Amino acid sequence: MFDVLVFLYENCGAFDACGDEAAVSRQLEEAGFLDEEISAAIDWLRELAHLVRADAPGASARAGSVRVFTAHELARLGTEAAGFIAFLDAAGQLTPAQREIVIERAVALDDTPVPLPALKIIVLMVLWSQESEIDVLVLEELLDDGGQRLLH
Repeated sequence: MFDVLVFLYENCGAFDACGDEAAVSRQLEEAGFLDEEISAAIDWLRELAHLVRADAPGASARAGSVRVFTAHELARLGTEAAGFIAFLDAAGQLTPAQREIVIERAVALDDTPVPLPALKIIVLMVLWSQESEIDVLVLEELLDDGGQRLLH
């Protein structure tokens, strides 16, 4: 599913520019993705769009407030993913509402704990869906798959 999400991010420009679900599905089939991956990604994006349109929890949180994870959230996220969310939050890269959407979408995954590369894609999708400005260094970190890097 995450390969599909990254493909859409790289090829649609804007979240709303992807078109309707049928058009997106055709585009993804033509790109060689499996029906199961496409369906999972479309469902995931549909729920993300719903959360973005709704009054997101945390929208009324004040800047500088501290988010404490519930035991359930921490068990589902794992310490690495929870730590990364806390890092982005402390660095001011997520609004309280975006943070809550990231947490909700991550907890909704079947993977426990949430792998850090998957969480990074979730963060990217949330920021993309809201057309948020993404700091270049944060974008580089979100797109980092953990592979070898060459220093120039």
